[in-house]
Amino acid sequence: MIILLMAAYTFSCFSIFTRNYEDEEKRVLIRQDVLLFLLQMVSFFAMYTAKKDLRILFIYAALAVVILGVILLYNLIYPSVSRLVVNNMCMLITAGMIMITRLSVDSKSPYGIAVKQLAFVIVGVSFGLIVPVLIRKMEFLENWTYIYAGVGGAALLVVALFAATSGGAKLSFNLGPVSIQPSEFVKILFVFYVASSLKKSIEFKNVVVTTAVAAAHVLILVISTDLGAALIYFVVYLIMLYVATRQPLYAVAGVGAGCGAAVIGYHIFSHIKVRVAAWQDPFATYSNGGYQIAQSLFAIGSGGWFGTGLFKGQPDTIPVAETDLIFSAITEEIGMIFSLCLILICVSCYVMFLNIAMELRNQFYKLVALGLGTCYIFQVFLQIGGVTKFIPLTGVTLPFVSYGGSSLLSTMIMFGIIQGLYIVREDEEAEREEKRRKKLQHEKNAKRRERELKDGSGRKTKKKSTTSDKPRFEEVPRQRTPKKARSHNQQRVR
Repeated sequence: MIILLMAAYTFSCFSIFTRNYEDEEKRVLIRQDVLLFLLQMVSFFAMYTAKKDLRILFIYAALAVVILGVILLYNLIYPSVSRLVVNNMCMLITAGMIMITRLSVDSKSPYGIAVKQLAFVIVGVSFGLIVPVLIRKMEFLENWTYIYAGVGGAALLVVALFAATSGGAKLSFNLGPVSIQPSEFVKILFVFYVASSLKKSIEFKNVVVTTAVAAAHVLILVISTDLGAALIYFVVYLIMLYVATRQPLYAVAGVGAGCGAAVIGYHIFSHIKVRVAAWQDPFATYSNGGYQIAQSLFAIGSGGWFGTGLFKGQPDTIPVAETDLIFSAITEEIGMIFSLCLILICVSCYVMFLNIAMELRNQFYKLVALGLGTCYIFQVFLQIGGVTKFIPLTGVTLPFVSYGGSSLLSTMIMFGIIQGLYIVREDEEAEREEKRRKKLQHEKNAKRRERELKDGSGRKTKKKSTTSDKPRFEEVPRQRTPKKARSHNQQRVR
């Protein structure tokens, strides 16, 4: 049932792009909401029947209320936002909460991380609802070029100098029970800096300055051995630079520099050597770095297409299953089909981000949408590619799905910014439509005045009807169309 509901939801994510009528889109979006809540109910009921623990039902009720609140609040406060992005966000959060609840049952503090993750969701939603209106009202954001660079660089430098080393890397600060990872938030500032700088000028001199500042961000992350984040920053900058300048030479030079830096980093940092060796043959290095990826592959293999079922697998044997390797845990117990659907939902979000970026007229907003979308989908690629041994494991989280306050909150802010840009796009389209209407009205008035001037007296002369003016065929009453098609500017997915 879980797999069928997830497959039906995923199919609707892409079928909605083929809808030509707004009423049809609304029905698809409502169907998605129904499938989402049914998936929650079936999953948590399956876990309850396995453990007979009422706390599972309490977490389910709280999650259902929170998700329902997210959908209703977005519809009430921002009627013009992308409903598809909101639904996908809720589905990814639901998938993560299901597996985090399952993993937290047998932990030292049962259901502790599930309750924390739910609290993170509530905090993230609060920020996500505020951000769109800020993006719409704060039209001066493109002028803060070096504020973004200064604040972001300083935050990363503080982590590199003063943060404690965990897992071979300096990632976060511990503030009581909460751990904050600044690089998750700085990537948003980084995207805003690059977009602002390239919007001002794409001349060679400015490109060199922008590249130097971006390289400084990446270098600080490399010094902190936060290699996953460094790779995200590098790829996002390279794509934004190419789109802004349309210069293939910059892309080629960037790829070459990245390959050279990777080779140098491999010989300098032992941390990278261990991960590359584990990627090449995790079973040969099982006791020396290959344990994580080996357990991940065991879990994915034992799950197969349909999974072992909730509480019928052993995802608790996967290291850091609730954060870095949650995709493997999901695949083991819910199956590869469910996991593939999860990937397609992420791709659906990215398609919407690109759609928004392509239709924005403001270059700054266009680059921001592109940068945040690339940041999101590339992080998904790094996480899933790492746990499946497609690429070396980087230790990044799966947005909205993995446990972690910093990751969830920063992703929620990114989605809020995208929703704000979607509203800006709607405003731009409304402005274009108004200008088009005024232009047509002006042309109509001009033609009328021209006819009046030709008439001489300013009065219209009645034209005698002739036999040629009569219709050749008997007029047929126009059929009433059952549905009203949207105008050209409305033909987009909500």
